[in-house]
Amino acid sequence: MPKKRFFKPSNRPVDASSSVLRRAVMIGIILAMLAGIAGLVGYLTRPGAPAPPPSSSRSASPAPHKTPSPGSERAVAKPPHTSDPVTFAEAATKALWTYDTRHGSRAEHLTGLKAWMTGERNYRDWESVTSQVPSEVLWLRMHDNHQRARAKVSEGHFPEAFKTAMSQDPGAITQTYVYAVTVTGEQSIGWKHGGSGAEPRSATLAIQCRPHHDCALSGVLPEVAP
Repeated sequence: MPKKRFFKPSNRPVDASSSVLRRAVMIGIILAMLAGIAGLVGYLTRPGAPAPPPSSSRSASPAPHKTPSPGSERAVAKPPHTSDPVTFAEAATKALWTYDTRHGSRAEHLTGLKAWMTGERNYRDWESVTSQVPSEVLWLRMHDNHQRARAKVSEGHFPEAFKTAMSQDPGAITQTYVYAVTVTGEQSIGWKHGGSGAEPRSATLAIQCRPHHDCALSGVLPEVAP
């Protein structure tokens, strides 16, 4: 029987300084919430922070996520219309853990995932999401091996530290409306000649759910928060 070939995502370095700053802001916000730290406005306006969107964009209602481009639905499921961060995180995690290299290219897969992302660039950590996807070279090798994966989500919840921070300062989240949600489940992987396997997985996602808008994905945190 062929040896199991699982792809395990890794956090690869980001070269663009602007992307690094956006990631630092997003992760910093979540860590601040987990630690119960106030003053998020000061953090976002610190020297070196990413420039905010143009004033015309700020005056309009924020767009939580973009409309999927034609054909992307085949590679990745559509994001649900929900204002519940846990429900959205569970669906987003399933999308992140599901792929089929036989029928979709890496570019199509990434296009599908972009539909899940928030449209607010200061809270959009696209690199943390792409780090969950195999490189172009590895994707092609997986395609040759007919590798595909399905995901089963067991449950999603707010980390205990996040709930504690929210109870201590309920108004702190109203600047960003970014929630930390930890999701657990299982990923089942198959490849040609009948090869298959499964492994438990967990991830903590940053989910933005502004009032009167559908939730959207901000990013994937580097560590799982219990």
